[in-house]
Amino acid sequence: MSEFPKSARVVIIGGGAVGASALFHLAKAGWTDCILIEKNELTAGSTWHAAGNVPTFSTSWSIMNMQRYSTELYSGLAQEVDYPMNYHMTGSIRLGHSKERMQEFERAKGMGQYQGMDLNILGLDEIKNKYPFIETHDLKGALYDPSDGDIDPAQLTQALAKGARDLGSEIIRFCSATGVSRKNDEWIIHTTKGDIRCEYVVNAAGYYAQRIGEWFIPYGGRTVPMMVMSHQYLLFEEVEAIKDWSTEMQHKLPLLRDVDSSYYLRQEKFGFNLGPYERTCRAHWAQPDDPMPEDFSFQLYPDDLDRLEWYIEDALARVPLLGEAGVSKVINGPIPYAPDGLPLIGPMPGVPNAFEACVFTFGIAQAGGAGKVLSEWLIEGETEWDMWSCDPRRYTNYTDHDYCVAKGMEIYGHEYAMHFPCHEWPAGRNKKLSPAHDQIVKKGGQMGAYNGWERANWFAHSTDDISEKTTQTWERNGPWEQRIKEECYAVRDEVGVLDLPGFSRFDIEGKGTAAWLRGRIAGSLPKIGRLNLAYFADTRGRILTEMSIIRHSEEKFTLITAASAQWHDWEIINKASSLNISVTDTTEKLSTLIVTGPKSRNLLEKIGTDADLYLPWLSHHKAKVCGKPCHLMRVSFAGELGWEIHTDVENISTLYKKISDAGAKPFGMWALNSLRIEKGYRAWKGDLSTDYSLLEAGLSRFIKFDKKEGFPGKAALEIERQHGSKKQFVSLIVEAGKCDAPYMSTLWKNDQIVGETTSGAWGYRTNSSIALGMIRSDLASAGTEIEIEIFGDRHKATVQPEGSIWDPMNERLRA
Repeated sequence: MSEFPKSARVVIIGGGAVGASALFHLAKAGWTDCILIEKNELTAGSTWHAAGNVPTFSTSWSIMNMQRYSTELYSGLAQEVDYPMNYHMTGSIRLGHSKERMQEFERAKGMGQYQGMDLNILGLDEIKNKYPFIETHDLKGALYDPSDGDIDPAQLTQALAKGARDLGSEIIRFCSATGVSRKNDEWIIHTTKGDIRCEYVVNAAGYYAQRIGEWFIPYGGRTVPMMVMSHQYLLFEEVEAIKDWSTEMQHKLPLLRDVDSSYYLRQEKFGFNLGPYERTCRAHWAQPDDPMPEDFSFQLYPDDLDRLEWYIEDALARVPLLGEAGVSKVINGPIPYAPDGLPLIGPMPGVPNAFEACVFTFGIAQAGGAGKVLSEWLIEGETEWDMWSCDPRRYTNYTDHDYCVAKGMEIYGHEYAMHFPCHEWPAGRNKKLSPAHDQIVKKGGQMGAYNGWERANWFAHSTDDISEKTTQTWERNGPWEQRIKEECYAVRDEVGVLDLPGFSRFDIEGKGTAAWLRGRIAGSLPKIGRLNLAYFADTRGRILTEMSIIRHSEEKFTLITAASAQWHDWEIINKASSLNISVTDTTEKLSTLIVTGPKSRNLLEKIGTDADLYLPWLSHHKAKVCGKPCHLMRVSFAGELGWEIHTDVENISTLYKKISDAGAKPFGMWALNSLRIEKGYRAWKGDLSTDYSLLEAGLSRFIKFDKKEGFPGKAALEIERQHGSKKQFVSLIVEAGKCDAPYMSTLWKNDQIVGETTSGAWGYRTNSSIALGMIRSDLASAGTEIEIEIFGDRHKATVQPEGSIWDPMNERLRA
């Protein structure tokens, strides 16, 4: 028996498929001094009872990347590590009952083609040809993925584990982690067999991840945002007709997903496996009378089939052959869920050298890609693909227990739901409210959640149909369209007001602050009394984040960033605190009103202010508005004359009433999105992400190559500048029809893929559909005509001159 190790570079807690994949990928990258500890046998948690489906489908670009990588890895893993595996690449048929579902499939097909996947749309005859036992009379079509299939979860985990061991990594089974402590900038992992010192620790504990996460709270952590669902699937006895067909065809039936009815049906040997995601779902370990046990290894919940009755009947009608078999076994086990159904992969918020790879709802499909992503994050500090969709820092302090349970049940019950652009999910709302919230709702505000903050998306009239049914569309037309137009016109012709709670803001001051900031941003700092945009790059010159920098004095600044970026950007800025620079998060203390439009100056004068409203664009100063102390910044994301009014939270309600009573028209986030796209203003984690460099994103004017201070990514950007960027940011006017281009729509030229959109919307001031995107550099010249694929149809689009489509000389901003 080998001696228990005392130290390692990385300790991974949790021996499921994800933990084993992380260990394997670290070892492949040369980090072999890593240890995985598991309190029982490998696969004892959710991996043990997982169905083992391996889809590539997603409408998230990063999740599709991750799942595609998994299929590519698994197809050659048995040979690579010399371990036998049952991996069946059967293909899958995803059934569509409606025009809207087929549009979703068309979008996924375009994304998959861009990633090199062979997704196809099937007609009814083609469905029947691939799956002869199906009833198709009520279908519109299907999406076919030849790379889909299923794998034995235990064999997958053991193969990954063998590969890691063969490369020199260590796995310790039947060894429970009992806690952590920190000493001399190292972690000490306490276990039932002894302590292990390590540089990095990874929480890959599956449905126990929240319990493990509590150990890190004394070191800056938080409660892991998750809950646990009961998921059942049924195994059916052998069916003679399936046996005969499979024997003759020499392969299994494609995996069938009836996504509108919400279940999957796959061939299991010569029988069936039916897995519903039912609306009448059940959370486990969510109430005091149902506590999580200390150990649930290799255990299941009791059967609970009553809630599956409708889904079983629907599957029997879809594939009548299913009725010839009895149920041989019911699997009912725990599946962890994050509030948006996506896993947590990346840095543990607030905790040094701690990472998460947990809360995987589809852990088998995503394990391969997750191991790749996590190993990159540990070794390089950055990932090949932008992984904000899975970054643990995407949640902040609003994810309490009730929220996580409500959202988890909502996601599970709508696992295959279409995420329409104008639909808002109702669970877990009103976590953070502006003081003006009641006024806004009374005025017809239709609210959306932004990092937990409630903001108005648009303002409805009393006669508008605001039912959920109206939002079940990909088209721009809806009761909101006329209202958004009116809001945009008010900002264009008069004055509008937008209540904007939740801006992330950090005050930073002290000796050396200016020098520290200059060494972090690509460009220059503003002068005292001025503000500007600044970009932080990673070592590759890719866009880490964008912040507005407001300079108060030589060494005192306020940095403002997106609401969703609060914890992400805090980790960037808080690094200055190690140099005795004061860094304070004032997000909760202050809030913002945007007052913008050609008559905004007149309105502010009318309601009473001692502000100098003729200071130039991009200036700021302290003043009183209606007797309330405010900080006015002359800037407008809408691209019109205007100000951001920043003030203490308690002043917002009074100011909002005074401004709206004086004639400012309330407008919402959807109007703001339309207005900013017309100006070519980029949005974080759409147009601005680590998928793109600053030069690709058209941000060269924010890079100061000749400043004496270096900054992260400077060397990479200098090389790119010398050799030229392969792709370039452009604005496009699109002959779009009823739908505007969604994120990651494919750009085509001469039947070749030449780029992708990063955002799109209708511009009401320009009366045109506009897309922002990345295109092959040789096609980035103004006037170039290309095509954009929007839900399966290609539409003519024309590259616009560099700069803004609306008010290209910024005359309205500077008025």
